[in-house]
Formats: sequence, C-alpha cells, structure tokens
Amino acid sequence: MFTSVLMIEKALTSADVEFVTTLHGDEQVTFHVLLQPRGDQADRLLRAIDDIALGELDEAVREGATPEGEQARSVGQQALDVSLTGLRAAGSEAEGRLVEDHPLDALKSLVAEIGADEVIVLTDPHYVEEFFHRDWASRARHKVGVPVLKLFSHSKA
Repeated sequence: MFTSVLMIEKALTSADVEFVTTLHGDEQVTFHVLLQPRGDQADRLLRAIDDIALGELDEAVREGATPEGEQARSVGQQALDVSLTGLRAAGSEAEGRLVEDHPLDALKSLVAEIGADEVIVLTDPHYVEEFFHRDWASRARHKVGVPVLKLFSHSKA
C-alpha cells in the first residue's frame, strides 16, 4: 500500500480525484488530506496578482468578496468533506484535517507520523509564489524528506 499526503486549498473536483487516484496505476493508495482554508490579506493580494497575471481581471476584483480567516473555516471543512468523499468513492482510503497555522510544519509532522511515501500538492497556479519558490511544493521539498509532486487542479477556485 502506498501512502500519500495530499495538500489542497479547495474541494477536489471529480477530475482531480481521478487524476490523483490513478497516479500509481492499480496500486492501492491511502490519502491523508491537508486543507488550509483561505488565509489573510497578504494571501488575498497574491491571489489578485495571480488573477491579473492570467488576464482574469474580473476574478481579481472578486477577491475582496472571498471569505477569509474565521469565515473560511466552515467553507474549508465542507471542501475537505467533499474531497474525502470523492477519494473514498474512487476506492481509496482517505482521512483528512484542516490546517490553520503553519501548513508546512503540519505537513512535515504528518509525513513523519504516518511514514508517508510522497507528498502531492494540488493547487491552482500561483505564479508570483512559484516564481520566488515560495509556493507549498517548493518549500515542502526542503522540509519533508520524501518526494513532492506538484499538480495543478482542474478548475479555478
């Protein structure tokens, strides 16, 4: 059995579930999902810059209406529940939790705790963070001691 830690920022779509559950062919995979609800004002600014870089000006304007912090927790829990249900329906074992503070520390602890074989980071593109190697995958590669695979989700958050 293969054990993967899956870091996400929103609910998995059916295409995302199919994508991650078929990465290892017929081998059974257990997923431990970490989802961080939307962050603070600095995160909002970076998301708006990403939207502008993609030419999605309407999305950049709407960033101000996106739930943040405490308000995002219930939305995050729903996204986690949807994701776990999808992974289980695809035949994988799956458990998960919300990560509020220090997602990379939580990731490192979980990888060590469960003896994970890999980390999969599945997010929307974050061009500013990726350019400066400040995205989750780039930073995780220096922390967790297992392979880190970066994938882009199949729909915009």
